[in-house]
Amino acid sequence: MAGITTIKDVAREVGVHPSTVSRALDPARRGRIGEPVVRRILEAAERLGYHPDTVAASLRSGRSNLVGIIVPDIANPVFSPIISGLESVLSERGYALIVADPQPQRSGDSDIIQRLVARRVDGLVLANVALHDDTVERCVSWQVPVVLVNRAEAEARVPSVVSDDVAGMRLAVAHLLELGHRHILHLAGPQTISTGSLRRRGFVEAMSAAGLAPVDDDIEEAEAFTRTGGHAAALRLLARRPQATAVVAANDLLALGVYEALREMGRRCPEDLSVIGHNDMPLVDLVDPPLSTIRISHREMGEQTGELLLKLIKDVHGEVSHVVTAPLLVVRRSTQPPPVPR
Repeated sequence: MAGITTIKDVAREVGVHPSTVSRALDPARRGRIGEPVVRRILEAAERLGYHPDTVAASLRSGRSNLVGIIVPDIANPVFSPIISGLESVLSERGYALIVADPQPQRSGDSDIIQRLVARRVDGLVLANVALHDDTVERCVSWQVPVVLVNRAEAEARVPSVVSDDVAGMRLAVAHLLELGHRHILHLAGPQTISTGSLRRRGFVEAMSAAGLAPVDDDIEEAEAFTRTGGHAAALRLLARRPQATAVVAANDLLALGVYEALREMGRRCPEDLSVIGHNDMPLVDLVDPPLSTIRISHREMGEQTGELLLKLIKDVHGEVSHVVTAPLLVVRRSTQPPPVPR
């Protein structure tokens, strides 16, 4: 049986010192070596079938080169581009990503985090925190580098990467007002998390600025950011406000729930009711009618999260940065001018 290829074998093949090979094979250190040498070393390593001993490297450095991300629902299409952007940044620096989707019926989020920390992850990304969440407190007390993505906490103790949710809702309301709508409703997300709370605030502020301040009956809170939650909440909301001409949903899944409620009621979108969502998740341009929405740069958010986490891993007591990305209005066929009164 052939022997295992070592760093010394690669160094001998290229004609360099083994320490040079070690640096070239480490994405975090190869910048110190000229690109031609790095390329020769990588080609030789592949040709010789060299595989780094990651366990030994972890023991020497005291790092696992593992990062965990906790998402609230892996089936939600919003998180795929976030994870993809995050992974692309981490992999360039030699890190592997562990994705965890906690199941509340089996165990709590904190249990998953404790298990990840026990496995010596070098950092955590949380996409599931509430506005007031002791999960962040635990990570801080354990001195585990942590960054929030797509969610923020009320105290803002750790870095975060979010979209400007208030600005996004202003764009949605402004679009409907420009079309001529005046009786506009809001299907809100859970108010315990930042995306639900801030988007509701943005709706109220935008309507109030237009002299159309909403009352409580103009807003209905869904139990969860899901199509099922949106369907149930939309039935309640439209039963109270049958004369409304438009609904602003706090995310695209809620908007699809409105579609479902309208079909049950024998009403049409957008002929009877315009609907606009939030997120521009994959495939909402293929539903009938294609959904107008607020686009969020989810992949960019993932990339920014990766950069912040890598900085924090280097210096756990470094500056706490908060990145806010700009949303964009995407107009499709689910919004049109209100129907002319008979």
